[in-house]
Amino acid sequence: MDLLPEGWPLSPIATWVAIVAVTYVLVYQYSKQKLDAKEPPVIASGFPFIGHLLGMALQGGKYIKSLGIRNRHLPIFTLPVPRSRIYIVTEPSLAAAVQRASKALSFTPIIPEVTERVLGLDKATMEITRKNLDPGPGDERGFLADIQDMVYAFFGLGSYLNEISLDAARELRNEVLAFAASHENVPGSKRPVDLLAWVRHLVTVSTAKYFYGPHNPIALDSKLIECFWDFDHGLGKLLINAFPSVTARKAYRGRELLVKALEKYLENGHHTTGSKIVQKRVEIALQHGWTLRATARSELSFLFAGIVNATTSTFWILLQIFADPQLLSTVREEIRQVLRPDKSKGKDTYRGNYTLNITDLKDHCPMLIAVYRECLRLGSDNYSTRMVKEDILLADRYFLKKGAVIQIAGGVIHADESIWGDGVESFNPGRFLELKQQSGNTRQNQVHPAAFRAFGGGKTLCPGRHFAMNEILSLVSLIVLMFDIEAPDGGMINVPRKNDSVLPVHILEPISPVKVLISKRRDTHVEVYSNIEFAL
Repeated sequence: MDLLPEGWPLSPIATWVAIVAVTYVLVYQYSKQKLDAKEPPVIASGFPFIGHLLGMALQGGKYIKSLGIRNRHLPIFTLPVPRSRIYIVTEPSLAAAVQRASKALSFTPIIPEVTERVLGLDKATMEITRKNLDPGPGDERGFLADIQDMVYAFFGLGSYLNEISLDAARELRNEVLAFAASHENVPGSKRPVDLLAWVRHLVTVSTAKYFYGPHNPIALDSKLIECFWDFDHGLGKLLINAFPSVTARKAYRGRELLVKALEKYLENGHHTTGSKIVQKRVEIALQHGWTLRATARSELSFLFAGIVNATTSTFWILLQIFADPQLLSTVREEIRQVLRPDKSKGKDTYRGNYTLNITDLKDHCPMLIAVYRECLRLGSDNYSTRMVKEDILLADRYFLKKGAVIQIAGGVIHADESIWGDGVESFNPGRFLELKQQSGNTRQNQVHPAAFRAFGGGKTLCPGRHFAMNEILSLVSLIVLMFDIEAPDGGMINVPRKNDSVLPVHILEPISPVKVLISKRRDTHVEVYSNIEFAL
């Protein structure tokens, strides 16, 4: 600081502090500037430009949710980040506007970047994946367009949805019955078990079988179950993609072992014994020039889609039902009422075979459906993310800059008391019963269709939502009918809060394990509940 002019009133240290302070104020003020007068309000971070990214990295989904709740008066706001913007939508009607603007606001350009990192796809495969991402009428169709069209067609309402839903329900039943048999009069079977881990096993094994057939990798090597969940729990680190074999070691190792097993599965042609949708997925990948190794990586993503949300949703539904004796009684009676005895298979209908129609569960079990929807509302803090492909004036009001990212903050919308009523952070399935009762009233009394974000919306609306509901309701109904689930100490089952400090890529898991005792029901109905056939 020898260059300071003679008589300068501040010491060298004070001068440096002043320079840093002025620089900070200038940069902070600059970060608050709008790119256009109509750009959504800018929320600057205390650490200009990088602060929001640090917050998301350190706090996960909780960071954006807390921002949205603190700025409830803003239906959309801007987060300045290096060389770009992130726009956050927190209001249902504006979320619907985002969904309608699918040409300018598209999720498709984001898919290659995410899948490359998460699945470890090579450069040659990525060149194929990036071709013709959003084809127009008459344009050549790329791999992603063909895969997406096929999945939406297969999982749309129709005969194949019914077929695969029944396959899933039967495989889940088989796993539940196997568990019941293994715990019947077995010493030590009354030891506490981790409820989530139990559901994981049921769903993972069943899903692998009904999608990938009897020769699926998990059926051949049960250690791959742990590999799968290691992969799932390390998705955030894999997305960062900074030396993943080191920084995401368990997830990376689990992924590579699964890929190796899936590649062997494909090499042996075992996919031909799997479901029609898996056969078609493999066919499309190979037609577009994917190698078997790359196709195996792609199938890992499909296995992920089929397992993770179904597992965690089922866990929360079972936990909430069995934590409340009155709720359990109500739900159990609803399910019992829709059981249909098959008298043709025996005179003793009480001990004979029964049919459980999944459609009846959806149409005639209002409390069960309310619990299902409330658990999804509470557990879904997900973001519907899209790339801004061109400058656009959203809803004729908000300017969005090309190259930015826009996210619909499901966690903020799901925590809005003006939409869902009082006690919005608490479990209350009654709110959905009230909404159903209002369905005949004026539209002002109804929830906006874009307010329920568990399955996304618009062009990114989850294609497997109908299948997932059928699968989850089937499994929950079986367990409610066949088992008692109790706290180890005989008291009330504790319901922990969700872990919202992670990347909300699916239904959030609990912050701590839930240990329970699981036992077959000891009453006169037990045997009949072991002979259930599913129908649709």
